[in-house]
Amino acid sequence: MICRVVAAGLVLALIACPGVIAADAAGVNPPVITPPAGRVQALGYQVLPEFFKFPPGFVTGEASGVAINSRGHIFLFQRAKPMLSEFDENGNYIRSLGEGLFDHPHGLRIDRDDSIWTTDDTNNTVLKLSAEGRVLLVLGKRQPAGGEADWLFNKPADVAFGPSGDIYVADGYGNSRVVKLDRHGNFIKAWGKYGSGDGEFILPHSIAVDAQGRVYVGDRENARIQIFDGDGKFLTKWTNIGYPYGLTITPDQHVWMADGGYDRIIELDQNGKILGAFGEPGHEPGQMAWAHFMAMTPDKKIIVADVLNWRFQVFVPTSASGKFATYVPTKRMYFGFTRSEGYITRSPGWPTSN
Repeated sequence: MICRVVAAGLVLALIACPGVIAADAAGVNPPVITPPAGRVQALGYQVLPEFFKFPPGFVTGEASGVAINSRGHIFLFQRAKPMLSEFDENGNYIRSLGEGLFDHPHGLRIDRDDSIWTTDDTNNTVLKLSAEGRVLLVLGKRQPAGGEADWLFNKPADVAFGPSGDIYVADGYGNSRVVKLDRHGNFIKAWGKYGSGDGEFILPHSIAVDAQGRVYVGDRENARIQIFDGDGKFLTKWTNIGYPYGLTITPDQHVWMADGGYDRIIELDQNGKILGAFGEPGHEPGQMAWAHFMAMTPDKKIIVADVLNWRFQVFVPTSASGKFATYVPTKRMYFGFTRSEGYITRSPGWPTSN
């Protein structure tokens, strides 16, 4: 029996298990996703191995989030201590910060004032830190069980900011909604519910806001990006693009997407057309296994949080080849499992000794 799961690091949320669960509580099954049809242009990027200079004893773990501040410094968010670290634009280690604040890092963003924002999908909080690492704002309540209220989250995944400073939270694994708050963290409204209709979500995993204030939601398990106005009015959706794990909007208002289902990076124009892609599934340099979030430096380097490979990969721009990308997705990788049949699944208990 094969069970499909949604996974982010160590968080596994069961979606459907044929023969056991016919539908979720709302009577809605996740859609069957067909890989994007056709070949796309190859974007001019190549991997730059060993970019980050880690200090002696630095431990790496599952790579979850990445963000860039106004100085071009790169912040890495990972599921091993130190969980949050800063590097300069050349990859030199500067410091680690936020010790003791995080349980299971998920999303990382930096706003225009260089404040650092984190989402944690285990302790159910969204934090705002100063550039120095001091806690400035706590949204939600640090607790193992989340909830749905105007002051609680349930496994929040990402955070974004409107032109006037409004805060948008993709909430997330446990709730199926977007929460809008003012710049001080006061609740304004929320929208969305579990499902596949317009304005509904199956795991709102990433969120970004463009220069006009439109809100882009990476509706991960529906394999689409939904676009809303700043008050949650549905505008349009982009489908047949892959799985939007992480979204970034660049100054030209193009949307870059970490496609963690097919493990590639995609550039889309303002109308949702795929302009090109690079990357493929795997474990070698330049390959990815759950491309989770991404960020772009001022000189257009792309840093990818590569979860299952326990690394942050850096890609540098090169001249475009004018050719099609060689990788064409045919199936979702590193997803789903078959129930194990072995000693620990059949024995009445673990042995107490050898």
